[in-house]
Amino acid sequence: MKSRDRWNISWQTLRGPLIFEAIFIGIAIWRFAATGKAFFLFNFGYIGTAIALGAFLNGALPKKHILWGRRIGQILVASYMVGYLGIIARENMQIEGFFIYLLMGVFAGATLHYFIAKVVGPIFLNRGWCGWACWTAMVLDLLPWRRPRAGRIRGMGVIRYVHFALSLVLVLVFWFALGGRETHVHRSPTELYWLAGGNALYYIVGITLAAVLKDNRAFCKYVCPIPTLQKIGARFALWKMAIDPVTCTDCGICERECPMNIKLLVYKNANQRVLSTECILCHTCANVCPQSAVSLTTKFDLARAEHLAYKD
Repeated sequence: MKSRDRWNISWQTLRGPLIFEAIFIGIAIWRFAATGKAFFLFNFGYIGTAIALGAFLNGALPKKHILWGRRIGQILVASYMVGYLGIIARENMQIEGFFIYLLMGVFAGATLHYFIAKVVGPIFLNRGWCGWACWTAMVLDLLPWRRPRAGRIRGMGVIRYVHFALSLVLVLVFWFALGGRETHVHRSPTELYWLAGGNALYYIVGITLAAVLKDNRAFCKYVCPIPTLQKIGARFALWKMAIDPVTCTDCGICERECPMNIKLLVYKNANQRVLSTECILCHTCANVCPQSAVSLTTKFDLARAEHLAYKD
């Protein structure tokens, strides 16, 4: 077991980040070869490097600073995507942009992003997007209610699916009834309006919910429409957290600190990895475990039952 009071720079902390970097370099080369645009080399090279840096720091930093490993990667990626790709390059990276680009037949911007990060990506990387790159969560994770005060509210998660459906209906009305098809909104001021309005609404709702429920990730659990896509692939995810039943002492710290209210020990007692599709791979459970019994593992299994903590 490594000392948690000093840096740990070793093959163990470098291996995963290097693999992740290689994956994104591969994506960058694929898109460059397909389009001839050097931008994709920079885009995916930057994102891969930023997340790899965060992953390395998450394993290498001393315990008292370890939370900043993931947050540094998260801030680097999320601010780039919403700041440069969104505001400067005028790509609507919200889910409405994804729907619009699909209707336009444009495989770039939001369509490429959603395909990699939120449709196919979860099959390999689980819901790592939510924990490591989301620009909404980038702000919410800085709020003071990192540890949920209580369990989830039963039934409230249905709002996610309603939100997803309403976003799709809104885009269809805009496209077919309000002339969106004729305006060709790709890289137009309309995209910037969608992005600015959607993000402002997300931040307002997310911060308000966090303050009322004393839970930074309340927006993610109840309102965000993205998990409706991610949870499909996350059932098959190769990357999942696992608890070593030999090392674990059942102290329950991991469950109490889990920002997504997952009953982690139920999976451990069933000799399973953490199969919940609510896991965002934030590594909080691994970082707080006094026995270092929790780790990220790679193999094939299938998520079925969700074991989540709810309010009485």
